[in-house]
Amino acid sequence: MRKTRNILFIMFDQLRWDYLSCAGHPHLHTPNIDRIAGMGVRFSRAYVQSPICGSSRMSFYTGRYVHSHGAQRNNYPLKVGEQTLGDHLRANGMDAFLIGKTHMEADAKGMERLGIAPESVIGARVAECGFDVVVRDDGLWPEGLDGFYDERRSPYNEYLRARGYPPANPWSEHANAGITDEGDIASGWLMQNALMPANVREEDSETPWLTRECIDFLRRQTGAERPWMAHLSYIKPHWPYIVPAPYNDMYGANHVPAPLRSEAERGDPHPIYAAYMDTLVARAFSRDEVRQKVVPAYMALIKQCDDQIGVLLAHLEASGQLDDTMIVLTSDHGDYLGDHWLGEKNFFHECAVKIPMIVYDPSPEADATRGTVCDELVESIDLAATFVEMTGAKVPDHVIEGRSLMPFLHGRAPQDWRDFVICEFDYTATPMMGRLGVAPRDARLFMVADRDWKLIHPEGGFAPMLFDLRNDPDEFHDLGQSPDHAEIRAMMYDRLGQWARRLSQRTTLSDDEVLALSGKSQRRGILLGLFDGSEVDQALQSKLGGRAGARYV
Repeated sequence: MRKTRNILFIMFDQLRWDYLSCAGHPHLHTPNIDRIAGMGVRFSRAYVQSPICGSSRMSFYTGRYVHSHGAQRNNYPLKVGEQTLGDHLRANGMDAFLIGKTHMEADAKGMERLGIAPESVIGARVAECGFDVVVRDDGLWPEGLDGFYDERRSPYNEYLRARGYPPANPWSEHANAGITDEGDIASGWLMQNALMPANVREEDSETPWLTRECIDFLRRQTGAERPWMAHLSYIKPHWPYIVPAPYNDMYGANHVPAPLRSEAERGDPHPIYAAYMDTLVARAFSRDEVRQKVVPAYMALIKQCDDQIGVLLAHLEASGQLDDTMIVLTSDHGDYLGDHWLGEKNFFHECAVKIPMIVYDPSPEADATRGTVCDELVESIDLAATFVEMTGAKVPDHVIEGRSLMPFLHGRAPQDWRDFVICEFDYTATPMMGRLGVAPRDARLFMVADRDWKLIHPEGGFAPMLFDLRNDPDEFHDLGQSPDHAEIRAMMYDRLGQWARRLSQRTTLSDDEVLALSGKSQRRGILLGLFDGSEVDQALQSKLGGRAGARYV
């Protein structure tokens, strides 16, 4: 009998929700990801908690909003003491492993303060976001004039060297670069090179490499006594936008969807939005020649990812693990690709904050929902709660702020599901902060959205932005200062305030434990408010009387 025992938690980096054929992309065919959607439930309104890698991932891994865990940007440490998926799952008999990327930054100062040795088992888990690491590679190995972006060791670079790629940084010079007819490096950082084949054998590129690492892990887990959760975290289709042959010429300019943007957006833009439209990456993606090279490469990277999902599914099927392994497929955020005159992510339009989320539960209880689409408002933090419930444990909702998706998987949708979603972004240490003259503590943005409206609140004294998602689904017209929409803004601000007042920091005691403490104080030495003792049972006063000892007054 099929029974869910293990979890394969697959995350792609910077994969848009609408760049899958099951989500309606007109040219990109992703049959293997579509197959998982046919086996499970596709959540069509899933949102991240932040449109940037590190902050978003820390919310996935803790089940908590950025407002709670505090890792507000890339390279901001996740503070010691935050409980992670690994902590919750191990407490319920399931191990947690990492294969790929986390963008986790360890709280080295906190570990030193508490005397946690990084080389210890506990120290390694604290430093690696609660995972036992099979292989960690964040896939960001560019070298600038002042050194490397990431100072850690790169297992992928070590793999490439072992395969005979000679340079000191084959990630940069081979896997993410082409080669000219003259034998020169054509860097993937230059988007004019996006459609050149990366100078690496396809089987040695990042996505197949991580697939093999995962399959090797799965083989080693055959017959394991304890169930496991494996986080397979792919590095692509994140930039640099370049892919090896034969993928590099699968798509061309005729496959590039028209950009979702309007001249109206540039007419009188919000100051923060205007600052984003003036960045180097936004100006680049506003050019058609850039999109016509980059978007086909982005699609090709996704096609390679989908093919590797096919390899993975074939192994799971052949090994019998498909019958007892929950498969979750998602992304840490999207990619503007020129929509709204922007590139990258880092703002709140749907193409950046809405993500693919597909969940396959092999248990018979999920048979009735296979191949369905759920359009409820879902947040990335819901996966942590889902995984805990899958183990049979009660979700510790004083710690995990998401809600389990299991009811939707099993066809019993709850009646009290959320009415809105929250997303946050911290733009400290960016050119926008200086350009806008904003102090670091005010360089923050909050999004609250429901099915009909999306409000973006900036700190620092700026006006809000507001979009009518029902009548303006493309989000072209900012109603943040429209006098006709004052009541809508007030409603959305009430929701933002409701969220800000949530109980999020009492993580050491559950509600049940708090309730168990009630009514015990009278029997534990405290009798407050008595005048002559007649107010309470005489037995409670038994420790207050008796014969006095020697007189001292």
